[in-house]
Parts: sequence; C-alpha cells; structure tokens
Amino acid sequence: MRSVASALPVFLQDLLVSDAAFVVLFAVFVLEGAMLLYVAPSELLVPGALVLIGDRYLVPIVAVAVVGATLGQFLLFLVAKYGGREYLLSRSWFRVDESRLERFDGWFDRWGSVVVLASNAMLFTRGMLTVPAGFAEMSPRRFVVFSAAGTLVFESGLAALYVFGGQVLA
Repeated sequence: MRSVASALPVFLQDLLVSDAAFVVLFAVFVLEGAMLLYVAPSELLVPGALVLIGDRYLVPIVAVAVVGATLGQFLLFLVAKYGGREYLLSRSWFRVDESRLERFDGWFDRWGSVVVLASNAMLFTRGMLTVPAGFAEMSPRRFVVFSAAGTLVFESGLAALYVFGGQVLA
C-alpha cells in the first residue's frame, strides 16, 4: 500500500522534512483552513506530517494543525462577514458555487452555530460552515471556539487513526 506521506506533493514532503517543518506545517494549515489548499487532501496532512516529521511530535503536530486551520477559517470567516456573499462568489479562489453555499446556509439556519463545530469534526464538510457563519453574524469569539473544537476532534481522530493503524498507513 502506498504511504500516506507519498500521497502528498513532493514539494510539500521536502518542506516537511526541512528545519522549518513546523512553520511550513502551520502555513499549510492556515491555507487549508481558509479553503485555499487544493494540492493535498486535508485528511492526509496530519498523518503525512506524522510520517515525515515523526510521530514522537504527535501533540505539537496536532496543535499546529488546530491553531493553523482555525486561523485560516477565522480569516475566511472575516472575509465572509465583511466582504459578503457577492464578493466571495465573484472570487476565483472561492470554489463553492451558489447552490452549494445555499445548502450550507440552510444547515446553519436550521442548527445554528453548533453546526460549525460538528462540520469541522467530519470528513467532506470541514470548513464549509465558515462562510455561512460569517454571513449570519455569528460572534467571532464563538466562531473561533467552535471552529477550534471541531478541528481538534478531526485532527486528533486522524492522528489516532495513524497511531493505531500505523502499520497500514506507513
């Protein structure tokens, strides 16, 4: 089976084994949180970092992932809050179309701010409620807490899968 680390782009693998590995990892997670990282699946970032940097750094890797992704999501939250719907939809870097955004708006309207935490803890919906939260005037403090909590659950789960299924993933 192919290694998790080999599924990451070569340039990212090279950076994660450099002396600046944690700085690079932080920057990668800021981009991932802001929905700007399209070169690597987010589900492989923590396991790949554990392979390349070393699993003895599990806690710092998860911490960097949570802080970086939360910062990235918060920046996107602020863009949504102050830029608005039309601004985001007109940006080429924002790859969510109107119909998908409306669906996530509906989720936020139905379940409220707790859906930010829940969506950040699940595959395929990570970060998708960031923009509706910004549109809905959710409190920035509440957003950061819910975003970080959901991200902690998600990244810790990925780290646990790596640690407990490491023979398969490495």
